[in-house]
Amino acid sequence: MESAKLAGLEPASFFQYFEEISAIPHGSGNTKAISDYLVSFARKHGLRFIQDPLNNVILFQDGTCGMEDHDPLILQGHMDMVCEKDADCPIDMATQGLDLTHDGEYVFARGTTLGGDDGISIAYALALLADPSIPHPPLEVIFTVDEETGMYGATDIDLSMLKGRRLINLDTECEGLFTAGCAGGVKSTLSLPLNRKPVYGPCVKLTVDALQGGHSGSDIKRKRANACKIMGILLDRVQKLFPISISSLQGGAKNNAIPRSCTVTFVALGMYIERINEITAQLEQELRANFDEPYAIVSGDDVDALGANALSAEDSAKVIKLLNTVPNGIQAWSPDMEDMVQTSLNLGILNLGENLTLQFALRSSVTDEKLALAQQLKTIAQEFGADYSQMGEYPAWEYRADSPLRETMVSVYRQMYGTEPRISVIHAGLECGILGSKLPGLDCISMGPSVRDVHTSRERMDIASVGRTWNYLQELLKAL
Repeated sequence: MESAKLAGLEPASFFQYFEEISAIPHGSGNTKAISDYLVSFARKHGLRFIQDPLNNVILFQDGTCGMEDHDPLILQGHMDMVCEKDADCPIDMATQGLDLTHDGEYVFARGTTLGGDDGISIAYALALLADPSIPHPPLEVIFTVDEETGMYGATDIDLSMLKGRRLINLDTECEGLFTAGCAGGVKSTLSLPLNRKPVYGPCVKLTVDALQGGHSGSDIKRKRANACKIMGILLDRVQKLFPISISSLQGGAKNNAIPRSCTVTFVALGMYIERINEITAQLEQELRANFDEPYAIVSGDDVDALGANALSAEDSAKVIKLLNTVPNGIQAWSPDMEDMVQTSLNLGILNLGENLTLQFALRSSVTDEKLALAQQLKTIAQEFGADYSQMGEYPAWEYRADSPLRETMVSVYRQMYGTEPRISVIHAGLECGILGSKLPGLDCISMGPSVRDVHTSRERMDIASVGRTWNYLQELLKAL
């Protein structure tokens, strides 16, 4: 590399590989380059590998001296990252690498997501495979594609050649937490056909911005507002004073990220700016008081135009009603586990083009509740004359009461740190359920170092936690 921005950080091999993969654009659907990078790594280190047509990669390494006959261990993570960035960030995440830096405590990327989810898995695995001095059983390392948009790589990967039935997934972002189960999910889309026509009058732009956002699974239980739903409230209050004709409406960028901002432009068909300012000021105050949104901005501004190609007032009212009708957020809490969300959905993308499109990420650890929530959206779509579709459905990963792998991991952790790790079933989605359906009898646990504010431009990786997790992983491999 021309300049090692993470030079001097330990473990050096981990941060070397993390920096190398961060230089390769690897958003969901854009994984060919990073897949080829992994193949090049395998060739360089004399490893057997499989690269399938989807760009999934599996690497194989024999056990080290004295451990050749141990049962194989599968290590697993995904290649793709969520590509979010600040509005003023000039980086094109489809073609450019990340601008990494650190402050001595955290590694982060200027203006963008870091991709710790799940570049961490790649960096750990490559650091292990490249170091012949680290004892380990035979390793089968799976890197999947497009996990963030529907777990498509895991769904279609062929694992028939794998011998391992123990799997460590490196996609948990909290040190000392062992994940032993997760929710299932599906991506749902509503598409409402609408017509435009020339509408004349003063144009106004409304903005909901500077919300915290976050991961639609792990952060859905936090008091974070959804910018698209807040915009629905704002538009409803405005239209109660005078009719409007919406010309543009956009919020969110990923169905599995809580939207941080939403904007709308409309033609005001009556008195407007003074009353709008009163409404935005009041809603901003409510937003900051009722949610964990200390920096929330709700504003209205004149647009230098006297008309637009917009929806009729009737269709605009229909859009506003739909936006306020669709459910969002937590739908049910687990009756068995404290502070655990059982069922939720996130309105992640809102866009008005030829049609109004709403994209949701649905999650539940109870299959019937997931199906019922999808049916609720389908019913709403029918009531409004919208089309409903879904894709990327994946099963829940059910908790396994008898897990020898978990027992070993807990024992090693206890010996190293003198304390017990936390065992959890999470609301976020992991690929373990899908992989387990392909490998009967699979015993798997997910782990990883601490990463903050995943799926946002504030994402940062705890350097010390990376080091401790690296040391733990090496001790664990000796015990397996």
